[in-house]
Amino acid sequence: MAKQYSLAYLTVSGCSPLEMIHIAARTGYDFVSLRLIPMGVPGEVPFPIGDKEMIRKIGIAFAETEVGLLDLELARIVENVDPRTYLPAMEIAAEWGARHVISSAWTTTRDNRNFVIDRYAEICDLAKPLGLSVSLEFPSFSRLTNLQEAVDIVQAAERSNGGILLDTLYYHFSQVRVEELEELPIEWIHFLHVCDAPTTIPADRTGMVNAARDERLYFGEGCVDFSSILKRIPLVPMSIELPHAARVKEFGHEEHARRCLQTARQHLDHLATRNVSVIHDSNFSYGH
Repeated sequence: MAKQYSLAYLTVSGCSPLEMIHIAARTGYDFVSLRLIPMGVPGEVPFPIGDKEMIRKIGIAFAETEVGLLDLELARIVENVDPRTYLPAMEIAAEWGARHVISSAWTTTRDNRNFVIDRYAEICDLAKPLGLSVSLEFPSFSRLTNLQEAVDIVQAAERSNGGILLDTLYYHFSQVRVEELEELPIEWIHFLHVCDAPTTIPADRTGMVNAARDERLYFGEGCVDFSSILKRIPLVPMSIELPHAARVKEFGHEEHARRCLQTARQHLDHLATRNVSVIHDSNFSYGH
C-alpha cells in the first residue's frame, strides 16, 4: 500500500479551508488536516462554524477534488474552555469524513494530572459517537512535554478511541528513544505529523515555539531518523506539518506545499513501514 499524505493546517496557515483543499488537490496530497477549533493565537482566522453556505462549499470541494479530511484540530485541554464547545466542529468534520481529532494539554500548572485525564476522557467521549479517534500530542512547550507523559494520560483515561500523535519535531525535541515506540500499542497510532528538524534543540520555550511554528525543515535537510521511526509503527497516513515563514514568503503557499510533498516522497516513500520483528503485541501495556 502506498503512503498517504495530508496537508496540515500550519504548513499553509493563512489559507482558508477551501484554499487548502484546492492546493492539496493540485499538488498531489490525499488529505487535508483543518483547524476548525481556533486556538486564539495571533493572526489566526477562526473557522466560521455557523456559515452554512461556506460549509456547503467546502463539502462540495471535498467531493469534487476527492481530497479527504484526515483530522481536525485543536481540541485543547485548558482550564477555561468547556470541551462541549468543540462538538459543533467535530460534527461538521465527521460529516466531511474526518477520522481523527488532535488534542493537546495547555493547562497552567503541572500538578493537575487528574484534570488532564478527565478532560481528555471527556473529549474522547464527545468524539466517539461521531466515529472520531482523539490523538493526544505532546508539544515540547506544552503541559505534556514528552511521550511518557502523553502515554500516562491516554492509558489512565482508558478510552477505546484514544491514541497518541507523534510529531517528528517534538519527537526530536524531547529526545524520544526508538525503543519507546516498541512499547506503544499499535492501535494508538492513527497518523503522524512529519517534518525534518535541525540537530540543535532550542534551549528555551521561545526557541521551540519559533522553530515549531516558523522554521521546520524539508525532508532530508535535518537529522530526524525517519527509518527507525517508520520501522516501529504501523502503516498510517502522514500529515506534513511543515510551517516555514521565509519559504512561504519566497515560494507562496502552493509551491511550498508542493516542495513539502516532493521531499517527503523522495525521503520517505522508500522506507520500510513495517518490520514484523519489532511490531509488538497490541495488548502490551506501556511501561510494564
